[in-house]
Amino acid sequence: MKSNVDLSNAVWAKSEMSNGGNNCLEVAFVGDVVALRDSVDVGDPDAAVLVVSRRDYELFTQSVQAGQRNLLP
Repeated sequence: MKSNVDLSNAVWAKSEMSNGGNNCLEVAFVGDVVALRDSVDVGDPDAAVLVVSRRDYELFTQSVQAGQRNLLP
């Protein structure tokens, strides 16, 4: 996994289901990785950002769409 991903030009998006709120998960596709952050943290330089491979993100979202409920151990 990449330890340093440049997110300075990342284009962040959140679900249309968020109703414009600021307590949502935001996602950015950057090269071969996907970055995830809490929209509450926007602008905080020390905020945590989760970076996963595109493949892992695709598998996770496919599982959610399929209704898999036991994603956590």
